[in-house]
Amino acid sequence: MGARENPFASLEFYLSSGGFVMPVLLLITVVLWFGIGYRWVLLERGTQKSVRVLLGGVERGKKLPKRGIVPSALRLGLEMRKRFGEGLRERLDLAFYDYESDIKRYSKVVSTLVGVAPLLGLLGTVIGMITTFESLGDMTLFSQSGGIAGGISTALFTTQMGLIVAVPGVIARSILDRRQRQIHIDLAQIKDLLCAETGDEAGASKA
Repeated sequence: MGARENPFASLEFYLSSGGFVMPVLLLITVVLWFGIGYRWVLLERGTQKSVRVLLGGVERGKKLPKRGIVPSALRLGLEMRKRFGEGLRERLDLAFYDYESDIKRYSKVVSTLVGVAPLLGLLGTVIGMITTFESLGDMTLFSQSGGIAGGISTALFTTQMGLIVAVPGVIARSILDRRQRQIHIDLAQIKDLLCAETGDEAGASKA
């Protein structure tokens, strides 16, 4: 047991070696993955079927899935089609505003943090290299400020941390943005199909 390295001590060393940039990157990591997790749950389409197939199933007496944005929006649209005739397009636009607003939530936060993380890593690299060159000028291997070894560790650790945060974030953002675009298309198609069935062709042509 005594020979084993304490993982918390290793984490503390890793964070302290990166200088003041490391706590900022750690905070960015927490906020970024909160935003990604929130969007992952929110952008649940609820079905693999197209809107047209879902609508056809409802007309044949099938029930819509209980979860997901698309079934929920289609369910609301069908209820409104029963209640209203003329001006359905405008009513659907207003009713679907919350859906269209929700699917964009935290999108800019995620994109911004994914872009900021590698830049902060680069900042740490520059700070580390400055420390290294200053130590080279003084011929100081170790000093209170870190010396050559401290400068190199700051440069390497912050670059590594910036990439660790950014690369998975870019992949997750790409997947979520694709989901958002698909749901946006689905919502527009729901409105078009429902308006076409009620004869609101003028409203449908505005989309």
